[in-house]
Amino acid sequence: EVQLVESGGGLVQAGGSLRLSCVASGLFFDDYAIGWFRQAPGKEREGVVCFSRNDNSTYYSDSVKGRFTVSSDNAKNTELLQMNSLKPEDTAVYYCAAAFDRYNRPISLGTMCSEDEYDYWGQGTQVTVSS
Repeated sequence: EVQLVESGGGLVQAGGSLRLSCVASGLFFDDYAIGWFRQAPGKEREGVVCFSRNDNSTYYSDSVKGRFTVSSDNAKNTELLQMNSLKPEDTAVYYCAAAFDRYNRPISLGTMCSEDEYDYWGQGTQVTVSS
């Protein structure tokens, strides 16, 4: 059974930082594209960062570009989302997702964040940024 578990959320003041972790069991992240999505109250879920190992490309939404960074801890089968210069509008539940990526896709998953492409999802972790 595949399971993704996010952690690292919490309450932080504007301008602060958080680092989210996504640990996988039942799959190896090496074979998967990784997406970080978020959903704020009353809003649709949006993709903020999506990374494809297939072509080593990364998509950042305009709202987080320059502030958020993805990285991997391969030894721990863990994906990380470093969030700096946080703003109140970053408040949301953050989800990690994985999409099998060991084949050539018409459009790289590192050039967009389309939640329809992702097969596995974590339960989410709350991030709250106070002003």
